[in-house]
Amino acid sequence: MEHPRSSTTFGRTVLVTGATTGIGRATAVGLATMGAHVAITGRDRGRTEDAAREIRAAGGGQVDVFVADLSSQAQVRRLAGEVLGRLPRIDVLVNNVGGYWNTRHVTADGLERTFALNHLAPFLLTSLLLDRLIHSAPARVVTVASGAHAMGRIDFDDLQGERSYSGSRAYDQSKLANVLFSYELARRLLGSGVTANALHPGVVSTSFGAEDPGRVQRLLVPLLRPFMKSPARGAATSIHLASAPDVALMSGCYFAGSRPKRSSARSYDEDVAARLWAVSADLVGLTAAAHG
Repeated sequence: MEHPRSSTTFGRTVLVTGATTGIGRATAVGLATMGAHVAITGRDRGRTEDAAREIRAAGGGQVDVFVADLSSQAQVRRLAGEVLGRLPRIDVLVNNVGGYWNTRHVTADGLERTFALNHLAPFLLTSLLLDRLIHSAPARVVTVASGAHAMGRIDFDDLQGERSYSGSRAYDQSKLANVLFSYELARRLLGSGVTANALHPGVVSTSFGAEDPGRVQRLLVPLLRPFMKSPARGAATSIHLASAPDVALMSGCYFAGSRPKRSSARSYDEDVAARLWAVSADLVGLTAAAHG
C-alpha cells in the first residue's frame, strides 16, 4: 500500500458499496488509512455502523454511513439521493457490492437477484451519481468483477434465468456484465475526466455465497480456505485502482493483481455492451437518451 502523501487518495471522498464485510470492508479500511474520506453502504444499520467504527479507528477520519439494500431499485434511488445530499463531491465510486445464490431468488422489482444486485445496482447507482462524479473530476469508477466473467455470456433471451437457472451461470453472466458495463462506461465518459475500470480481486476467503450456498461452496470452500487470500489482500487491487497515481489516466481496463490484464473475448464485444446498456437502462427505468 502506498504512503498517504504519495497517493492521490489523501483528502478525497470515496464511496464503497457493500462495505460491511469482506473485500468491501477491507477496501474502505485501506483507503481510510491512506487519508481518504470514506463513505460506505450496507444493508444492516448495526453491521454498517460496526464497520464504520473500525474504519474510523484505522484512518482517524470521518466515515459516512448509508443503509440500503441495493437489490431494490427504490433503495438504490433513495441511496443516491442521500449520497448527493451529503457528499458535495465523489472522487471515487467503488462498486463492490455483490452476491451469489445457488437457487433463484426474485427481488422486490421482480428481477433475478444475482443480476439485479451484481449488475443493475452498480449500473443504476453509477448513472445516478454520474453528474457528481463528472463535477468532481478527475474521478474514478471502480467495479469489482471476477475472473468468473470469462465463463459468462449474456443470455438476452433469458437474462433473468426464468427458463433455466443455475447459480454459477447467473453469477458468471453478472460478472461479465460488470466488465462490459465498465468498458461501455469508459467509452461514454471519454474526455470527461472520469475513468472506469473493472477488476478481479482473486479468490478471497469471505462469507460470500453463505446465504444460499451451492455444492462448490459447501464442499470445496472449506478445503480451499487455507489457500485463499485474506480480505485485505483481496482488496489490494480495488485500493490500487481507487488511489494509485499511475492508473489515473487508465480507463476501460480490467485489472488482476493490481495490473492490467486481458479480459475474455466476449467482454470486448461492443455490440453486446451497447445492447446490455440499453436493456439495463430499460430495466431500471432510465431512458437510454438521458444517459447515452
